[in-house]
Amino acid sequence: MTRADDPEHAEVQGSSAEHTLGTVGVSKRTVGAVESRAANRLWWDADADDYHAEHGEFLGVSDFVWCPERLREEHAGLLGDVRGKRVLEVGCGAASCSRWLADQGALPVGLDISAGMLRHAVEGGRRSGTDVPLVQASADCLPFATDSFDLACSAFGGVPFVADVGAVFREVARVVRPGGRWVFSVTHPMRWIFPDDPGPTGLTVTQSYFDRTPYLEIDGNGRATYVEHHRTLGDYVRALSGAGLNLVDMIEPEWPEGHTEVWGQWSPLRGRYFPGTAIFVCTLDA
Repeated sequence: MTRADDPEHAEVQGSSAEHTLGTVGVSKRTVGAVESRAANRLWWDADADDYHAEHGEFLGVSDFVWCPERLREEHAGLLGDVRGKRVLEVGCGAASCSRWLADQGALPVGLDISAGMLRHAVEGGRRSGTDVPLVQASADCLPFATDSFDLACSAFGGVPFVADVGAVFREVARVVRPGGRWVFSVTHPMRWIFPDDPGPTGLTVTQSYFDRTPYLEIDGNGRATYVEHHRTLGDYVRALSGAGLNLVDMIEPEWPEGHTEVWGQWSPLRGRYFPGTAIFVCTLDA
């Protein structure tokens, strides 16, 4: 979970995006693809300015950070040699990862569902002097031809916000050429069972790991204003296999010594005891 303590009982805390969208609380029900797309387009448009005011310095203008544990692609090398490679970033936000890739000699394209986020991507290009192509679309409906890219990546991007993760993986498998690679990071699925709290309260289990009901915020008319979907590790593995992707590694970054920054529910306290991030490294058969 990343937006409230308990999907069934938590009270939504005020933010400018919630006020803008008229969010009044949380709900417990399934959410389909169309509703998920609409809700998250609205949410990230409304929250884009606040998000980058809070996290922009950590993410950098041209930097590839996989997770709040500060694992960088520069050191991890999960994508391999990117020089001359066509790379799709799914859920690019302000596209700092795409700009870093361009600076390494790659040919990236940043994709995001939110025009608000892409506005920050344009501004980041202006500030850095590194412009990358940007496309507004949903991760489960990629507007690209088959075999358009050599690699695809997503650092806490669109994967949790799409109702059918299998559709995302099938689309990635379609647009990435045989022999290519798909690497993505998400909140570690085990975090779903804990309250979304960086302090001691966040160490006590309050929810079943096996409850796939999404976290859903609604307005006064019951319309979804934010949706985030939960999958178990097994769900991810099966969906990847079903899309023809080979899982070759799953990385659970440890909390680094000396890292004292709190990011939402990520904190040194929780990082000492259990993982906050899962990074899936996948290949396509040549």
